[in-house]
Amino acid sequence: MNIYSKILSDKKANKKSFALLIDPDKQDKSELISVIEKATQAKTDYFFVGGSLLTNDSLDSCLTTLKKHSDIPVILFPGNVMQVNDKADGILFLSLISGRNAEMLIGKQVITAPILKQSSLEVLPTGYILIDSGKPTTVSYMSNTTPIPADKNAVAACTAMAGEMLGLKLIFMDGGSGAQNPISEKMIASVSQSIDCPIIIGGGISSGGKAVENCKAGADIIVVGNAIEKDENLIIEIAAAVHNC
Repeated sequence: MNIYSKILSDKKANKKSFALLIDPDKQDKSELISVIEKATQAKTDYFFVGGSLLTNDSLDSCLTTLKKHSDIPVILFPGNVMQVNDKADGILFLSLISGRNAEMLIGKQVITAPILKQSSLEVLPTGYILIDSGKPTTVSYMSNTTPIPADKNAVAACTAMAGEMLGLKLIFMDGGSGAQNPISEKMIASVSQSIDCPIIIGGGISSGGKAVENCKAGADIIVVGNAIEKDENLIIEIAAAVHNC
């Protein structure tokens, strides 16, 4: 299965997708199996797996459990160069284009490239744009970058355009884990109207209603993690909302 081809065909058909973000550090095996069952029931489109920090060396076991108990495509959403594992199906090869830290723009990617070249992972070149969510996040701290202000729609749009022109195939706008405020529909619409490549939106989405608003504004893939860690039942609600857009 080619993940990017599926994303493109869904975008062309105006079919919205739901991705469930799994932080390997935050769930034991029994909790993860419960999440997988609900995700399967909800017809979740993708698992995104990763975190800014992995302190328990749990990535491998997390991926093993996901692949054993579901057929949902598993895509790595790496917080650092250590989060590469062939048990996944693909990887978001992230360039933090909203920041000016060269290590996150190209430095870490140079280190990871030869590993990915020899792997079986489908590499998905992704422009990662961090948007201010109302409070400092782990991502902004660990990446040593400043998010784009929440009301600077033109800055976000121009950043996304530059990423697309550089050849990045996906744009991921994120408020960060535990975002206080979700990305505004006006900003999503501004970016959507400025680029042709698929748009992923994450951060601060905690209801089906908010997910629908983001989809109508131009999001192609909705990513939810933190809210579902607090209430697994939101998987059903948000997935249904996204799929019915």
